Amino acid sequence: MAYEKITELFIGGERVGSSSGEIRNVLHPADGHLVAIFHEGSASDTVAAIDAARSAFDSGHWRSFSGEQRGKILEQVADILERDKARFAEAESADTAKRIIEANYDMDDIISVFRYFATRATLSHEREVTTGRENIRSTMVSEPVGVIAMITPWNYPLLQASWKIAPALAAGCTFVIKPSELTPSTTSMLMDVLSEAGVPAGVANLVLGSGAVAGGPLSTHPGVDMVSFTGSLATGKRLMVNAAETIKRVALELGGKNPNIIFADADLDAAIDNALTAVFLHSGQVCSAGARLLVERKIHNQVVTEIARRADQIRLGGSHDLDAETGALISAAHRDKVERYVADAISEGAVLRAGGKRPEGEKYANGFFYRPTVLDECTSEMSCVQDESFGPVVTVEVFDTEEEAIKLGNDTIFGLAGAVWTNDADKAQRVARQLRHGTIWINDYHPYVAQAEWGGFKQSGIGRELGEAGFAEYLEHKHIWQNQKPARSDWFKATEGHENV
Repeated sequence: MAYEKITELFIGGERVGSSSGEIRNVLHPADGHLVAIFHEGSASDTVAAIDAARSAFDSGHWRSFSGEQRGKILEQVADILERDKARFAEAESADTAKRIIEANYDMDDIISVFRYFATRATLSHEREVTTGRENIRSTMVSEPVGVIAMITPWNYPLLQASWKIAPALAAGCTFVIKPSELTPSTTSMLMDVLSEAGVPAGVANLVLGSGAVAGGPLSTHPGVDMVSFTGSLATGKRLMVNAAETIKRVALELGGKNPNIIFADADLDAAIDNALTAVFLHSGQVCSAGARLLVERKIHNQVVTEIARRADQIRLGGSHDLDAETGALISAAHRDKVERYVADAISEGAVLRAGGKRPEGEKYANGFFYRPTVLDECTSEMSCVQDESFGPVVTVEVFDTEEEAIKLGNDTIFGLAGAVWTNDADKAQRVARQLRHGTIWINDYHPYVAQAEWGGFKQSGIGRELGEAGFAEYLEHKHIWQNQKPARSDWFKATEGHENV
């Protein structure tokens, strides 16, 4: 397929080429065919985008829009995405290699996020403060933070972008977004949707390229007020250091090592089925994946034997393979990382019960596929239990008591998500409330709604996305004190012999 168009950056309301003139090819991870070609941005391009966002914010034009006006624009964005859902889903599927059915589900979630924050934009964020003093009016007002730098990952490109863009626009912020260089298509397409919906020039800006080059100024430039990042722990730490120089606000979602706890009194058929979905959906490339399975000892053999049997039967394939149940990993480098992770786990003493290899066959030859893998007889001291593989790999540990399950579930530097499976409602609530993770599912795994906050404890991040708290990340709070009957304070008396001024 010959590509005549090379997609450009989006700065100041216009498509512009990169200053370097370099380009990047985006390849389909399942078979290696060319998906798109993009301009490769430089640091100077990113600075230009920041300047455009700064100018658009400081002009006051976007901030002067009422909440109702911004809400209508976000509703229009949702309507356009609904209209173009199939086109966006195809592009998302091609970049990420996720099945088209998953990409369509993602589009539904993305549309719901824009509709939710459209409603938040219209709500008043001012409140009167009771002071107990006469002639005083004390008011708390909320204002947009300013210019937001957004850095998004490759596993859910447009979904993660929507979690940042929708609340930022609802609040009246301007932004520069840099999607992963591996999956830029749908975020780039969204810029045209924002323009069509009525977002003024300069409010939304897009830079493309590597994090090391194009992403550099996003956390260091003094024109940026806040950095919102979803990605690896190591990169999040570097961004915090960079942002500290100018005391930028940071919002970080840095992944997790998420415990999925199955008690012996659970509905085992449902628990086992959902344990497979928890870890092998999108080939495990999910920050909240239930990659750490904790099973009560008395049901360990039964549960693990069945999970391993079913893992071996999972069908791999391309985006439009109707027989496929999951797809390829994002790149050759990432597959290599997952292979090393499994090899190291086995050397530590983990027992391979399923997978642990690349699939065989001509259909997989040009893609980055890896079999769903089950590692048994793991302990919390092993690196495979503590480190995130971000691939189709589940580690299995056993516990004997409720207290031990809680202790193991919290034995991680991360704290993003987890699940509890039991038919004892009181026990479910006890365990859920003692697990130090931002989302806990009881007898379920993976669902979320735009109205509920998402984020992690400990080294899974700082701040929240979605919900009221996710909106509040993009607001500054100002106290206005008005004395409606001004008078002298007489704190300092005039020096004797001198008249008062």
